[in-house]
Amino acid sequence: MSADKPLGVADYPLAENRPELVRTATGKPLDALTVEAVAAGAVSLDDLAVTPGTLRLQAEVARAAGRPSLALNFERAAEMVAVPQERILAIYELLRPGRAPGKAALLEAAAELRREFGAERLAAFVEEAAEVYERRKLFVGRF
Repeated sequence: MSADKPLGVADYPLAENRPELVRTATGKPLDALTVEAVAAGAVSLDDLAVTPGTLRLQAEVARAAGRPSLALNFERAAEMVAVPQERILAIYELLRPGRAPGKAALLEAAAELRREFGAERLAAFVEEAAEVYERRKLFVGRF
């Protein structure tokens, strides 16, 4: 969901100042998440997980606050929601210095993120890491 007008710092926190913009993955509004609803079985785990839409709204607020790096982190997190946890952990492991066998492994992970999940920002992050790791000799064999 997006706001009719750009979000600003005054909209933060969204749950308090713009709750109408926040929805669960199943489309429930925030005020539907109550103890009674949980006890009645009307709230699932999907309702409690963060959504890409909410993360993109957070990015908008961060950008309005003059925090472009934080905004980009929220946008990467929004892309990450679609990536299975086992792939996230495998790529995280590759990104640990001394763990990837070489630049090609990181570039392959970036291509997978882009191809399989449409995760352009995540892919760019891994590609940037591949360049830095090569320049600083951070692939397997250093440690």
